[in-house]
Amino acid sequence: MDAIIGGTNLTSLPNLSDVRLEVVPTPYGEPSAAIKIGRIGGNEVAFLPRHGDPHMLAPHKINYRANIWALRKIGATRVIGIATSGGITGDFAAGVLAVPDQIIDYTHGRETTFTDGTGDDPVFHAEFTMPYTASTRTALIAAAHAAGQPVFDGGCYACFNGPRLETAAEIRRLRNDGCDLVGMTGMPEASLARELELEYAHLCPIVNPAAGIGDSSVEISRDFIRRTRDEAFKRVALVLAEFLS
Repeated sequence: MDAIIGGTNLTSLPNLSDVRLEVVPTPYGEPSAAIKIGRIGGNEVAFLPRHGDPHMLAPHKINYRANIWALRKIGATRVIGIATSGGITGDFAAGVLAVPDQIIDYTHGRETTFTDGTGDDPVFHAEFTMPYTASTRTALIAAAHAAGQPVFDGGCYACFNGPRLETAAEIRRLRNDGCDLVGMTGMPEASLARELELEYAHLCPIVNPAAGIGDSSVEISRDFIRRTRDEAFKRVALVLAEFLS
């Protein structure tokens, strides 16, 4: 089963029919919301809004372990995380859809593993050289092309802790570290999926230049983000419809 984790303001999945709600208890507490399970194009699909329904959970308050564990529990094998992002380097302008191939984790204070030595299972050192599943990335990019939607293949996603946005100096640091786009929810979601052997990839709509860049050189406009995000999510829906059909 494919699963979609919805990002900022994405609390439902267009075209999902025959929907039932699945409340999944986990050893790690409650997931962000009940999982919506339905069908798209004859295929069973699960949808989980990362920030809750309604949108209430800040990035650092999301129970990532419960979310990923619950998706595997209901039978998901392949997960796409929608991650609204800011663009740092030139290819990642506002309005671009990106499928990154690398990630750097700048978060702190989050529960980052299922095997931290406190339970019965031994500590597990997940192999994470390539943090996204290659075949899933390829399928997602192919779906974007089939849907007629340009998509950038590659890039390094920086996961900032939030919930505040970054300073211009922090963005300069991320650029110097080799990051191309920045968001707040990519980790530990990706690494937890790897621990549970779930295929995982990101689809990232870029909704604004990051702090200190271009139109965000002095401040990041909320109105600009809303306008760009609304248009970007129409394109995200088209890509997902193709991917899931």
